[in-house]
Amino acid sequence: MKFIFEHSVEGKKAFRLEELDVPLSQIDFPQYLLRDVPPELPQVSELDIVRHYTQLEKLNHSVDSGFYPLGSCTMKYNPFINDETASYAGFSKIHPYEEEDSVQGALELMYNLQQSLCEITGMDAITLQPAAGAHGELTGMLIIRKYLLDKGFTNKTKVIVPDSAHGTNPASAKMAGFDIVQVKSDEHGLVDIQDLKMNMTDEVAAIMLTNPNTLGIFEKNICEIQKIAHEKNALLYYDGANLNAIMGKVRPGDMGFDVVHLNLHKTFSTPHGMGGPGSGPVGVKKHLSPYLPKPVVEMDIDGRYYFNNDMPLSIGKVRSFYGNFSVMVRAYTYILMMGKDGLRRASELAVLNANYMRVKLSKSFKISHENICKHEFVINGSALKEYGVKTLDFVKMLLDNGIHPPTVYFPLIVEEAMMIEPTETENKETLDNTIKVFEDILKVAKTDPQKLHDAPFNTPVRRLDETKATKDLKVRYSIK
Repeated sequence: MKFIFEHSVEGKKAFRLEELDVPLSQIDFPQYLLRDVPPELPQVSELDIVRHYTQLEKLNHSVDSGFYPLGSCTMKYNPFINDETASYAGFSKIHPYEEEDSVQGALELMYNLQQSLCEITGMDAITLQPAAGAHGELTGMLIIRKYLLDKGFTNKTKVIVPDSAHGTNPASAKMAGFDIVQVKSDEHGLVDIQDLKMNMTDEVAAIMLTNPNTLGIFEKNICEIQKIAHEKNALLYYDGANLNAIMGKVRPGDMGFDVVHLNLHKTFSTPHGMGGPGSGPVGVKKHLSPYLPKPVVEMDIDGRYYFNNDMPLSIGKVRSFYGNFSVMVRAYTYILMMGKDGLRRASELAVLNANYMRVKLSKSFKISHENICKHEFVINGSALKEYGVKTLDFVKMLLDNGIHPPTVYFPLIVEEAMMIEPTETENKETLDNTIKVFEDILKVAKTDPQKLHDAPFNTPVRRLDETKATKDLKVRYSIK
């Protein structure tokens, strides 16, 4: 496929500017800010542009075009009704500097979304500011840090993170100024309680947990874990990335968690983040609510909604303005559309689909743990080495079958890991086809391993030299 510059023909245009009818600005820009030559832009027609980017779009794999079982990331279908409501002029054309009285509808939506998320998680207050899950983690850890310092716990400098946690957990805690202590998993894939007790000193500020964890296993000892934490005046932090496995069934607040972050782009069907349209609200128990980023949306006795900036203990703003509003509209649409029973049913189907695939694939593959899983499970692909191939080779051939690879080589505690999350939005036919594809590729690994080394065959780009791409990164096209 050609680059857009290769479509360029001298004199072609896709737009026409009217003659300037106002005086030119007399600002004297510094010379170093001015171009010596005009920018080298492609000269193309509007039709050239439309066709070029439409073809580019067709080269991408997306959840709208095929199965995307990306474990831990919940790549599920995003209903188009969410996009429709987010496009309403009353939402899409407002400005954050408008007077509160002119955006009461938007504030009401934010307020109701806060209330809904509090009810779903069992928290008492919530901020919608954070722009993604990891941003929510950092926000939560900053809240914990300030709260403990205000309480005089200046010795609390450590955060416990299980080896089954999401990779961003230790990074977020470190950015908040804490040292990281890792605790092991036991033979069942759960937090090793004895190892936790050994590391649970007076210096521990918090425990960061994902429940269910990245192995897809529910931490059944969570009540004991919260007791161990709170007895040492430590707080319990909930990574909400896997909330879609338990939503409507059990609430983090009822498990004893003090802080929780959510991924609206996972659990509540909004587009995934990728540095763009993410949203990671943070909920807290009542004793931590004064420390939330300000402002939060509240309602006065007359039913008027407003931004409350009168929060002297707040950690301050963590994002410009008030959060990613268009994502909030999408998430709120999903919550209203699903209702209490629908959200619960979504979790049930996510767990059902994962266990269906786990049991079927366990006949041919080694599953990391035999426990009943929640929304995802992990294949241990170490047996592939017998045939001279690795997990990376295996999943490349999935692309030839229209299936996006699952998360690979994570969690790190499973050798040659393949982390599979079918989500609640996939039907049985898709799951059965995927199971068959896995089994067929395994047969190829046994009989013709070189074919896996050469895969993929049908994708727009064949296998890349990923080391070279990392060390010799070129992101700019040269027309010379």
